Amino acid sequence: MKEYQYLSQEQVDQFLEQGYIVVKNAFSRDAAAQWTETIWIRLGLDPNDKTTWDRERIHMPSHKREEVVKFAPKAWAAITDLLGGEDRIDEKSSSWGDSFIVNVGTPDLEGAASVHPSDLDNWHVDGDFFVHYLDSPEQALLVIPIFSDIQPRGGGTYIAPGGIDLVANYLAAHPEGVLPTGCSFTPSTSKYSDPREDPGHFALSSVAKQCNSFVEITGNVGDVALLHPLMLHSASKNHLRIPRIITNPPVGLKEPFKFIRERNEDYSLVERRTLKALGKDFFDFKVTTERRKLMPRRAVDQNKVLEEEKRRLAAAGRT
Repeated sequence: MKEYQYLSQEQVDQFLEQGYIVVKNAFSRDAAAQWTETIWIRLGLDPNDKTTWDRERIHMPSHKREEVVKFAPKAWAAITDLLGGEDRIDEKSSSWGDSFIVNVGTPDLEGAASVHPSDLDNWHVDGDFFVHYLDSPEQALLVIPIFSDIQPRGGGTYIAPGGIDLVANYLAAHPEGVLPTGCSFTPSTSKYSDPREDPGHFALSSVAKQCNSFVEITGNVGDVALLHPLMLHSASKNHLRIPRIITNPPVGLKEPFKFIRERNEDYSLVERRTLKALGKDFFDFKVTTERRKLMPRRAVDQNKVLEEEKRRLAAAGRT
């Protein structure tokens, strides 16, 4: 049996079955408090006055970075376990930034009834910055470090573990790669001006409707959820209006995933879960177009937000 730095056999089994684990107490509350101490200045909002909370969800840019092995060593050990060793991970993924995602809800949502998870409007697979293939190395894990205590109905991310199988089989059938088109995928070779008209268009909200099990990611400050890169997930509604603060740092690989290896023990746990989704012991996947990166619109928008945040910090004497 393979030995892991951090993962227990129970966690290995859970990942192979459900496609995710949660590392408890991966970083300290003190460390989290230091990272978030200027968050309200950066936002330009008053934490004690909900009338100033003028946006439901806010994606913030990053001002600083820290090595994960120092900030959250247990999480880093689990990440390397899931991906088959530190030597396979792109060095750029070895640090996290303070690019917080804040969900404060809206007045209409406070105390309102919850919608069924399958009816949420944000079901997607991460990675708006590259053309997706089954073996894409750019987004090798979905990582959610938690910087505020998250209670049920408090805006935690919803996941649909069964969606991994549906997404994996779709990507396996599209070696030409697919474009992230909002909450959907469209073949990269599509000639349609409207992606929805392409026969290969894959609406992820429809995939969620086919899933029968959903998990709300709740937890405490310092917990880190680690999820399969093809995990279907959605932002949820914050009915408590207790600010929910997370980050979402991608983990990339130096080389694409491999679904044919000489020894079974050389498959990473992510590769094993993908093969399980396909119902195969191995899969000879070959891309048929050139891999390429994309420039997401959010990158341009976040540069503007970064300058605004810097001005607020400077005005408050916090540089």
